[in-house]
Amino acid sequence: MVALACTSKTETKSENWEHFEGNTAENIMAETPKSNTMEKGSIHSFKVKDLSGNEFDFASLKGKKILIVNTASECGLTPQYEQLQEIYEKYQSKNFVIVGFPANNFGAQEPGTNAEIGAFCKKNYGVTFPMMEKISVKGSDMHVVYQFLTQKAKNGLEDNTVEWNFQKYLIDENGHLVDVISPRVLPNDSSITNWIEGK
Repeated sequence: MVALACTSKTETKSENWEHFEGNTAENIMAETPKSNTMEKGSIHSFKVKDLSGNEFDFASLKGKKILIVNTASECGLTPQYEQLQEIYEKYQSKNFVIVGFPANNFGAQEPGTNAEIGAFCKKNYGVTFPMMEKISVKGSDMHVVYQFLTQKAKNGLEDNTVEWNFQKYLIDENGHLVDVISPRVLPNDSSITNWIEGK
């Protein structure tokens, strides 16, 4: 029910346009020979900035499963921070990490500065998993990490669109994208925890 608070009538036009772009990318990919040995890009090749402006090197996460999520402080889905923190605390000792990317792309629901976002996360949800600086996760100014996550030509898995705040990307120990989880699926859903546990 809370999820309904996070839908927008403007989504349809945006998604249709991105769906068109996605088909174009797929058509381009179709011109190259299909192969099961298609080289997959790795998240480990990226360096970003955290909320404090310090460099964060994804190569430091080699050997760990990673859940990447785009976050927002004023969304109906914002309480998912609670479940994200819970699974992070439960599994961080088992080679699992969450990396959050605040973004203001949907409904202007992340208007704060990096400092304000950090204070909000800590005060309201006790967030201790790594949070990166605010970025764009769609459109012409899409961050390079999200270009990797959403484009098959880069991630080797699929073309996809960031639907809303709190979409989740599952990355394996080698830095390869293995699944994309809807914003409406809670972080503690079995589809995520079973993957973390290797079931």
